[in-house]
Amino acid sequence: ARRDGKGGYVPLFDQDVGLWSREMIREAERLLTGTAAMGRAGRYQIEAAIQSAHAMRMTTGRRNWNSIVLLYETLAEIAPAVGALIGHAAALAEDKGAEAGMAALDAIDPALIRSHQPYWAVRADLLSRLGEEGADAAYDRAIGLSEDEAVRSFLQLRCNAFLR
Repeated sequence: ARRDGKGGYVPLFDQDVGLWSREMIREAERLLTGTAAMGRAGRYQIEAAIQSAHAMRMTTGRRNWNSIVLLYETLAEIAPAVGALIGHAAALAEDKGAEAGMAALDAIDPALIRSHQPYWAVRADLLSRLGEEGADAAYDRAIGLSEDEAVRSFLQLRCNAFLR
């Protein structure tokens, strides 16, 4: 589901949920339910719950961005890694709008994101949604930091669409 028929990158938001493994999702849900019964939520349980919230799209056809935002907030409290902060900003943008996502991105310590590709990809997307200057520079940085050719191509297409 992460690649199209030609090997191109497909972001999570655009993936065909019919290609996701129902068996693996059921197994993950079983494990998550078992850990929830222990009554202690740690980093990995919260990360699994975020994936579970995304996987619910397979059965409901909808994305529950509010739940995903709350889970990322919990994750950021437990383990404030840059990935959790960026994930929170991206989810917040989907739930509350690009301005809210940008505010969350802007609150991240600049020392953490200098060479962190996902930050620049999310920033480019949000700046382009807002029609603000700097989207092209953020796309260039995200493209330059991408190690995967398919991701670079995807971002280049997004940048070109923004520049039109």
